[in-house]
Amino acid sequence: MISRGNQMQNDDKSLSGKTAQLILDGKTYDLPVIVGTENEHAIDIRCLRTDTGYITYDPGYGNTGSCQSDVTFVDGENGILRYRGYPIEDIAAQGTFIETAYLLIFGELPTRAQRQEFRDILSEQELLHEGLRHHFEGFPSSGHPMAILSAVINALGCYHPDLLELSSQEDFLRAAAKIISKVRTIAAWSYRKAQGLPFMYPDPKLSYCRNFLHMMHSIPHRQFEPTDAQVRALSLFFLLHADHEQNCSCSTVRMVQSTEANLFASVSAGICALWGRLHGGANAGVIKMLEQINQGEATIPEYIERVKRREFRLMGFGHRIYKSFDPRAKILREAAHDMLESTGYDDPLLDIALELAEVALNDEYFTERKLYPNVDFYSGIILRALNIPVNMFPVMFAIGRMPGWIAHWHEAARDGVSKIHRPRQIYTGLKPRTYIPLDSRL
Repeated sequence: MISRGNQMQNDDKSLSGKTAQLILDGKTYDLPVIVGTENEHAIDIRCLRTDTGYITYDPGYGNTGSCQSDVTFVDGENGILRYRGYPIEDIAAQGTFIETAYLLIFGELPTRAQRQEFRDILSEQELLHEGLRHHFEGFPSSGHPMAILSAVINALGCYHPDLLELSSQEDFLRAAAKIISKVRTIAAWSYRKAQGLPFMYPDPKLSYCRNFLHMMHSIPHRQFEPTDAQVRALSLFFLLHADHEQNCSCSTVRMVQSTEANLFASVSAGICALWGRLHGGANAGVIKMLEQINQGEATIPEYIERVKRREFRLMGFGHRIYKSFDPRAKILREAAHDMLESTGYDDPLLDIALELAEVALNDEYFTERKLYPNVDFYSGIILRALNIPVNMFPVMFAIGRMPGWIAHWHEAARDGVSKIHRPRQIYTGLKPRTYIPLDSRL
């Protein structure tokens, strides 16, 4: 029996013509099969509840495709990550964060003229409205920078009401540029607020990453001068975090957008989702683990054995998607080496990290479980060497992830067929019962 609703899906370009059959209560239902460009297969269940009265049950949505997207492809089994079709290794070797942001948001690498135009727009948008600047005075010095970042990004919309409804591509470009540029200023000022340091205004003569480090570490009349290797490592950190398919924070951005919420509110929600210890806070856990070993709480062999006894997790190893080596980890490992060598920065944690990785990668316990170093294992080393405090680690992640969130928001907004997200549930509570008046309750 052919589903009534499936008749409405015949214009879907990803439909393969194949169907899967579901048999319920003696009836057969044909469910269309969708095939992606990388030969990914999915069963289209959009009309399942309408036609059968059933829903699927998938806690964590690990087997549920919430959208079709052209932005990023991840093949976790083979350690593949591509932005708009370009292998991450090629982008990291030849590109910059700004080129990557342009690619993710607009779908193609910029020409020389487009790249310069985008850089100019970012420079124009880097200052905060002075009224917004005074927002920082309302936060306590102990306020977490992720809370400040989320609140101030959301407040940006109040200062740009003309961009709450994006009616043209030019409006979208301005909104995207404001967020990508100003997020550095907001992040740096949240750090300066906590440190009791004066705010440093952005310098339009500096590149994106140099400007951020300037606002973080310069003081009046004493400009911070990072090395080229430091700037390159930071650019790679941002670039490699720029998007990663439908992770929790990206899915949050798309879910909030499905209500037709504006771009500022949607990415602010993404920041809150990223804040969690299991998402944007994971690299801080790696640093804590390495510091415990460095302080003599356990030797590396002892630590490995305690992990095997499941006393705790080996932070920075394994990934929900990647079942082989995280390709981003390979790139950041080399970047960390180059940066520390160029600056003469002697970090014992890197030596511990390298030894820990070598021991784990030669231990069947970890290889059989496909627990390989992920991007968090080395990113914390880089941020630590750049004098970024641990509570700023998820903020750095958010700066890098902003282009991906914006790209997905824009894609969802242009989709035209998406509905407001409304997951179903299996109710397991009490059955109907009689209300007891207050005087009769024991």
